[in-house]
Amino acid sequence: MVDSNPKPHAILVCYPLQGHVIPTIHLAIKLAQKGFTVTFINTESTHYQITQKNCKTDIFSDIQGHQDLDIRYMTVSDGLPVNFDRSLNHDQFMASLLHVFSAHVEEALLKTMESKLYPPVNCLIADSFFVFPGKLAKKYGLSYVSFWTEPALVFTLYYHLHLLKLHGHFGCIDMREDPIDYIPGVKSIKPKDLMSYLQETDTTSICHQIIFNAFKDVRNADFILCNTVQELEPETISALQIDEKPFYAIGPVFPPEFAKSDVATSMWSESDCTHWLDLQQQASVLYVSFGSYAHITKSDLVEIAYGLSLSKVRFIWVLRPDIVRSDDDPNLLPEDFKDEIRDRGLVVPWCCQKQVLTHSAIGGFLTHCGWNSILEAIWCKVPLLCFPLLTDQFTNRKLVIGDWKIGFNLCDKNPITKVEISLKIHNLMHGKLGYECRNAIKKVKKTLQNAVRAGGSSERNLDNFIRLTEAVKSRNGNGTGKARAKCQRGRTGKDLSRVKSQTY
Repeated sequence: MVDSNPKPHAILVCYPLQGHVIPTIHLAIKLAQKGFTVTFINTESTHYQITQKNCKTDIFSDIQGHQDLDIRYMTVSDGLPVNFDRSLNHDQFMASLLHVFSAHVEEALLKTMESKLYPPVNCLIADSFFVFPGKLAKKYGLSYVSFWTEPALVFTLYYHLHLLKLHGHFGCIDMREDPIDYIPGVKSIKPKDLMSYLQETDTTSICHQIIFNAFKDVRNADFILCNTVQELEPETISALQIDEKPFYAIGPVFPPEFAKSDVATSMWSESDCTHWLDLQQQASVLYVSFGSYAHITKSDLVEIAYGLSLSKVRFIWVLRPDIVRSDDDPNLLPEDFKDEIRDRGLVVPWCCQKQVLTHSAIGGFLTHCGWNSILEAIWCKVPLLCFPLLTDQFTNRKLVIGDWKIGFNLCDKNPITKVEISLKIHNLMHGKLGYECRNAIKKVKKTLQNAVRAGGSSERNLDNFIRLTEAVKSRNGNGTGKARAKCQRGRTGKDLSRVKSQTY
């Protein structure tokens, strides 16, 4: 039987990209620790990538055993076969998320709401890049919580696209190149620091369609949760909070001891670099990684390889097999590269980034500026050398270099050269600028620590969100009548057998 006064129950839908999977899993755990029942909806493909080595049916099973967390787990199709290569067929993958995925989520939602094994559902929490959650929540009488996994600066730029269009900084052939100073809560930002999709003149791509539709849907959200820290982006967040939507900075959502997590979050098989790192001197190793999804050109990759060689710095380089798009040559690196670096460098296809960054041997990070990587580097006090490739990474770089001064730039869209790379690496690891970045990042780390402590801004914001959620739940009579009535009206008679639920 379902408890007459159940805990709040959130259905949490995970966006199927590595940079979104990690914070969404951590959010599920945080909410469960705060007393929520969470039904976590993952795609079958993401689930397979995370669990293919251990064949688990529930990625949360290990942590639930010793933390008594109420997290239910479901997998649904994203509309494509599990083994379909989503990285090399990016547009087809995005089209499926835009047009097909919502139907599978709705089936899972119906199954959850109708089952007597689940407490009543109160809210739908979904990644802000989905195009359907607001409509789905409204259809079934649920609160809609939009989860933004990137900084508030990126959110507000997308949220105010209409202003960028109005002033000629987006969506026109001859886009203005002067600084943008009219976005609420943003003093000034250069066009080169906008997200990559906002720097493009062709706005008809599938990714642009997703952005436009997602941020129309976000305007229907009852709450917005953001994986950032109030004190890191105070003016931007304050301006967003003036709008009619409650906007809560609750980051960083990863646990303080994040290198020892019991929940698998990686969609790639990880190489263990610990033994090699143990043999290196303190702060002597450069960590190089360009994330899980973006691609680079073969010429840039070769220049980076020779730049690493010229620098004479010890390094670990995460080199995904698919990092060069549609490259037929299985040997990504120059033939003489391995001989030149000898035992000075370690090249792996993937690793546990958190374990690497927490190691005392790491002294710098050459990064694509993914938001998870930036937050993890700050936590580990590792200064950054920035080489953004795609989407929010250019805007994240602006925060790293311009606002917090915890890193510096590798290049600005110009062809990179091995000499320039070598000089910048040396400056990061041994130069004055690297030293200044190290001192600055210590202060930013304290800001993160203070935010997630008891009474800190992120903890207060999360508690305030939960209180408001509880108030809505009480006002709606525990969410049972209206939602379940709508659920019954929404029933289409479709076969739900393809919705796989592993844990009840």
